Amino acid sequence: MKRIILVLLCLVAQTTLAQIEFEGVVKDSLNKPLELANVIALNKATNTLESYGITNNEGRFRLALKKNTTYAIKVSYIGLATIDDSLTTKEIDITKDFVMKADNDLDAVELTYEMPVTIKGDTIVYNADSFKNGSEKKLGDVLKKLPGVEVDDEGEIKVEGKTVTKVMVEGKEFFDGDSKLATKNIPADAIDKVEVLKNTNEVGQLRGLGNDQDTVMINIKLKEGKKNFWFGEITAGLGPEERYIANPRLFYYSPEYSVNIITDFNNIGAIPFTRRDYFKFSGGFRNTSRNTGTNFNVASSDIGFLTLRNNRAKGIDSKFGAANFSYSPTKTLDITGFAIYSGSRTEIQENSIRTYIDETTPDEITRTNTKQKSDLGLFKLSTNYKPNANNQLDYDFFAKVSKQSERQDFFSSLLGNIDENQKQNPYSISQNLNYYYTLNDKNIFAFEAQYLLQDEDPFYNARLAQSEQFRFTDLLDLNTSQSFLDIAQDKRIKTNKFDSRLDYWYVLNQKSNINITAGTTLSTQQFDGEIYQFLDSGSKLPLQAPQEDVINDVTYNFSDTYLGAHYKIKSGKFTFTPGITAHAYSTKNEQFGSEFKETFTRFLPDLNIRVQLKNSENINFRYQMQTDFTDVNSLAEGLVFNNYNSLYRGNRELENAVSHNLNLSYFSFNLFNYTNIFAFLNYNKRVDPIRNRSQFLTIPGANPGDPDVQSTNSVSSPFNSAFADETFSANGRFERTFGKLKASVGGNFSMSKFTQEINGNKSVNESFTQSYQTKLSTNFRDAPNVELGYNLTINEYDQGGNSNKFTTNSPYINVDAYFLKSFIFTADYSYNNYKNEERTINSYSFLKAELSYQKKDSKWEYTVSGRNLLNTKSLNQDNSSTFLTSTSEYFIQPRYVILSLKYNL
Repeated sequence: MKRIILVLLCLVAQTTLAQIEFEGVVKDSLNKPLELANVIALNKATNTLESYGITNNEGRFRLALKKNTTYAIKVSYIGLATIDDSLTTKEIDITKDFVMKADNDLDAVELTYEMPVTIKGDTIVYNADSFKNGSEKKLGDVLKKLPGVEVDDEGEIKVEGKTVTKVMVEGKEFFDGDSKLATKNIPADAIDKVEVLKNTNEVGQLRGLGNDQDTVMINIKLKEGKKNFWFGEITAGLGPEERYIANPRLFYYSPEYSVNIITDFNNIGAIPFTRRDYFKFSGGFRNTSRNTGTNFNVASSDIGFLTLRNNRAKGIDSKFGAANFSYSPTKTLDITGFAIYSGSRTEIQENSIRTYIDETTPDEITRTNTKQKSDLGLFKLSTNYKPNANNQLDYDFFAKVSKQSERQDFFSSLLGNIDENQKQNPYSISQNLNYYYTLNDKNIFAFEAQYLLQDEDPFYNARLAQSEQFRFTDLLDLNTSQSFLDIAQDKRIKTNKFDSRLDYWYVLNQKSNINITAGTTLSTQQFDGEIYQFLDSGSKLPLQAPQEDVINDVTYNFSDTYLGAHYKIKSGKFTFTPGITAHAYSTKNEQFGSEFKETFTRFLPDLNIRVQLKNSENINFRYQMQTDFTDVNSLAEGLVFNNYNSLYRGNRELENAVSHNLNLSYFSFNLFNYTNIFAFLNYNKRVDPIRNRSQFLTIPGANPGDPDVQSTNSVSSPFNSAFADETFSANGRFERTFGKLKASVGGNFSMSKFTQEINGNKSVNESFTQSYQTKLSTNFRDAPNVELGYNLTINEYDQGGNSNKFTTNSPYINVDAYFLKSFIFTADYSYNNYKNEERTINSYSFLKAELSYQKKDSKWEYTVSGRNLLNTKSLNQDNSSTFLTSTSEYFIQPRYVILSLKYNL
């Protein structure tokens, strides 16, 4: 690694020393500086673009040029005549100003050369070819090289620190705007331009009325040869131990319709679509209660399957298929839709040491072997009808279905062998109807309505040996004459939720408007559940414990009717948007033949202040007071198994919590010196928060007079804590481009403090997480490129006076090279050192590499690739909860080498 670093530094040094700076100021004929003018230098000897720049708010530009070279200089600004000049560099820096005059041909705004970056109002346009070096395979590889753009390991895109909300191709939604499917599947060679659309709104009539400044979308423009033709790729590969991959990807785009087909079948651990992706896929529905101050979300009520660590496991077999279409039969009607299937078969192995906060409980050693089956489906159909500029009607239908199961062979040093089984076949259907109407320039209306139908049926079964450590036997009145304790639980949660909202804007002038909002949320949930026992004969035994302990039959109704007002006004660099919303709340739950009801009113203020320092520099402050409600899962008072070790009893008398949320953010994107800075500060204080009160069951002393020992079995229930929860987080990033070198440094901080109650004793829990990232990367066109990075993560926990600290050091290096006009080599290496305050717990490394060969103008590509080439067996992770801290060893797939063949359409 040291040798590679030295080579990189030498390349950068040589490039820097061989350059001089060409700078100056661009003005108009009235001697006023021009911001966002384009200045480019074309090497006359090679006829290639050598350098480019964009003027800042003072009209200044700066270009890095080679010494002793002759350039054609072009200065352009929309609406003004392009300046053509020439320049010969010597050994010293050059300063030269330009004065631009009016263009007599106002239509001649198209330039005859390609600027790497152009700015048109709130749109930044990147010419993709200006940043490619030939090693790029997918959209994500291109985006990572663009100034101000970053792509994380999960495929999420951020521009200037803001998460991209939608990805489009030729103006058409790509799988509902999902960024991961776009970055990992769209071929790099098909991309012509990347348009970053800032300060935008999907509904044109509402643009500028609210706070759209932090909304960012991306539109991919295709090369001409990719339009009106099918394009894509078909990949197939094989490896030892029956390893395989198959990835056909097909795309078609025309003005009238588009079709995208993506498939991915493999058993090498490359997960195209995770369970996390499935659950966060919202269908693009906007929350109708946004900015009103009410937080009521229908929670998932499953037991909770084991999750993968960094998308790795001991064995993963994935099958994925997705199709997306858009069709425009007329200029006023668009129809879009998609269908996604994701199937996986996963094997997970993990060993852990659990240290309980209560010192009377011995440490617990666990070993887990888990097999999961998951089949997930997503379907969406949308229509968008715009008969004219004053009317827009949208309708969306979105469905999620799944079939999931998990079988877990579990060993506990305290409880022995345990078999756990879980399964569920939930589904949800969401419908959305929106209508937007502009009466005139002063009066604009918007109506939005959503309906959610959700049905969940998680089943849980635990089979364990008779043990004094298992303390639920008496509580549940189990039959102990059996060979094993075989406990099962059925649950069924049905939800019907309806939201509607009517907005009215009265536009006072170009700088101010008034927004009146009226709406309602109505929800009904039915929770049915029962705990029972299987006998050795296989028959089902209803438990004899009190019915209120083992059976749930709960109906929960929630309603919120609100009326709000917001006033937006611009004054110089400042934009103020104060508001207040009045709510009438009603909650009612019925269980065990009785009813608990609560009604109240509340006024919730909010405030947004934005300071636009420059075109691409701003400060934003937001405060919102919020009412947080729970759903039926926390109200059902019959016992529910969280797992074999933990029972949960809801609390029907739970009250809502009130939270105060403050957010301060800063963004700066400077194309003059290619600097990108963003920072966030967040503080949340929650009053009357819902916390858990936990009671660990005890094991009587073996002999009279011996003290009781706390078991690992606990019964927890929620309550409204008298102590406020507080969280504070901060994160930021600084990025700067120096010629062919891009450097960045960033950090994340998170602090939280909350109070729990365990065995009648209050426990104050504090956590402090720090993570730091630094990165250097090159973007040479004719030389290998290297990305060097270092990540440091520190997790500190203080729970009731018991403190733990874990540190992970993670340097990494990524290399990509395009050479001999036919070969592409990429390699990613990372090293992880995981330790606590006393010792290094584990060190592990990962290396993957790929070598591809594709002859120029050939449609065939041959690739040999390897994953986990160092054959790392496991990784480590620490976890902390209210009751314990744990350190685990998690096993992963071994080394795989695949030989594959790809055909490009």
